[in-house]
Amino acid sequence: MKSMSFLHKIGRDGGRHMLQRYTKSFHGFSARLTQEEAQKLSGMEGVVSVFPSRKNKVATTSSWDFLGFPLTVNRSTTESDIIIGVFDTGIWPESASFSDLGYGPPPAKWKGICQANFSCNNKIIGARHFKADGIYDPKDLQSPRDSDGHGTHTASTAAGNIVRNANLLGLQPGTARGGVPRARIAVYKVCWIDGCSDADILSAFDVAIADGVDIITASVGFTYAVEHFLDVFAIGSFHAMRKGILTVQSAMNEGPSAQTLGSIAPWVLTVAAGTKNPDLITPIRLGNNMVIDGVSINPFTLDGMYPLVYAGDVPNITAGFNGSISRFCIRNSLDKNLVKGKIILCDQISTEEVVMLAGAVGCVMRYRGPYFESIGSYPLPVSVVNSDQATNIIRYIRSTRNATAIIMKSEDVMNSSSPYVASFSSRGPNPIDKNILKPDLTAPGVRILAAWPPVARISQVEGDRRAVPFNMISGTSMACPHVSGIAAYIKTFNPTWSPAAIKSALMTTASMMSAEINTDAEFAYGAGYLNPMKAMRPGLVYDAGEVDYVTFLCHQNYSTKHIRIITGVNSTSCSQLMEQIKDLNYPTFVIPTLRNEAIYFNFSRTVTNVGSATSTYRALITQPRVSGLRIQVEPNVLQFQEYGQKLSFKVSVQAIIERQDNSIVSGGLTWDDGVHQVRSPIVVHVP
Repeated sequence: MKSMSFLHKIGRDGGRHMLQRYTKSFHGFSARLTQEEAQKLSGMEGVVSVFPSRKNKVATTSSWDFLGFPLTVNRSTTESDIIIGVFDTGIWPESASFSDLGYGPPPAKWKGICQANFSCNNKIIGARHFKADGIYDPKDLQSPRDSDGHGTHTASTAAGNIVRNANLLGLQPGTARGGVPRARIAVYKVCWIDGCSDADILSAFDVAIADGVDIITASVGFTYAVEHFLDVFAIGSFHAMRKGILTVQSAMNEGPSAQTLGSIAPWVLTVAAGTKNPDLITPIRLGNNMVIDGVSINPFTLDGMYPLVYAGDVPNITAGFNGSISRFCIRNSLDKNLVKGKIILCDQISTEEVVMLAGAVGCVMRYRGPYFESIGSYPLPVSVVNSDQATNIIRYIRSTRNATAIIMKSEDVMNSSSPYVASFSSRGPNPIDKNILKPDLTAPGVRILAAWPPVARISQVEGDRRAVPFNMISGTSMACPHVSGIAAYIKTFNPTWSPAAIKSALMTTASMMSAEINTDAEFAYGAGYLNPMKAMRPGLVYDAGEVDYVTFLCHQNYSTKHIRIITGVNSTSCSQLMEQIKDLNYPTFVIPTLRNEAIYFNFSRTVTNVGSATSTYRALITQPRVSGLRIQVEPNVLQFQEYGQKLSFKVSVQAIIERQDNSIVSGGLTWDDGVHQVRSPIVVHVP
């Protein structure tokens, strides 16, 4: 075999050092090599590229109601023919969310398998696991089974069955369901305790494309962006796109800093995480009857009031600690005799084991960071408060000799600011393709209830042995399968639509979000917040295919070699392609510029009519009055005579960014026929 011969030429035993071969949907292999051997291999004739395998990360149902996507929504009779490929930590097949009761056999197009040590059914129709290096942690389950919980959670969010009376130990009871409850699931376990290897992710793409999946949902990624020819998601998803498969990927959780996205390829749909209603609060009642609304996922019910102490007042002096250290609840810093049976206030988010080992019955934690949306579960009653709230609690403790408190069970609350982008959600601008807006879209990703394996911990604490069928977690990982599920839902009604058409339908119908709450605006939320019902009938779509994306790569000055790495195409004539097409037909418009520099930029776009056969769309422009942004559209009226007809237009943008406190100005173009509103953000920014 050719891959073996390459290894023999550099002095490697192919049988011992080969890790994976990619033969089904593209061609390549992974192997254990030294830096010198990799360099030698990269210079050989017939080798397009050699790059190291990175370790990626996993990024975790009232949410559907909040999205205006009710249980009674109209469903296609072909929903059970849709197959969602889930790249994650595996799945727990015994969950009620994956029962195959009432399902017929898998669709005839399905070519996948279930690997050993795993029993598939007519809901989970495929299950594979990939571990190229063969090195397992003792806690790893060497099968597609999920011991982490992340993969089970995301799979059920995208395509879990309808399960009534779902809840987390009594919190947020209701009906759990995925976006497409009748769809099939194919599992590709690429994530393990030591992370998610590039080699394994590429294997999953290779196999999933050949297996016959319709949508790939990947709540996995790297914590920073790299060029497309070094990004296995960009490479694998390009081959998927070529076969009509849309890849939906989480934006990752490195926000709120700018340019923290790990998913930036224009043929991938990148999802940010937003809040929803209802959310949870965990009230604390003090002995003076003051009630402070903290945050956590707390299912515990305490019986009556407990003594309340400040961690800085109970140091473990015999171990050499004083109050300046013990206030942070550092390991061994607390005096067990002074903490046991009490509620303790810590001056930071503590490791819960410390408080548990000290014998506390509960803990209030001061949190100075912006990440309240990521606060989750703990193995004892906990409520997290901000600095002002913590200061009020300390004042109360100082005002009496017998301070008491009770941490109450979490309760639903309506947040008038929702939806907004969670602070942990990774932000743009796109660090690689500066004219492509990323993220593309925002979806619910904060404290989402979904299926959970009984062997996985609810919290991150080693001693937490509570077993539950449903759990609440947060992350762009949880937002991603919401979009994957709706993408699959759209495909059930429009089986011939391309991945770009589905992506456009989701983006151009998204609900606008507030730039006052999210000051980084479109670089936080993309085109807006997922709107499933509008996405079903977008009216117009911005379509694109393989040639368009290759042309885009040519315009980005990628070399023929680099384009071949991404696309697998041996010959690409950039000179010819660049003469034919100038702009990528993307549903958003982005212009990077310099401060105090006047810019004039023209975009060319083409829209396809997927609404009424005969329709007239008028261009509506949104632009701030004082920003120096001016937008014109020519023509400003589009008249369609048939379904599927394509019409082109140009957008001219003039702008200047002068204010030092502002690096982004944005407006929008909406095509409106009185029924459909097809909206695209227009963003000018100083990188």
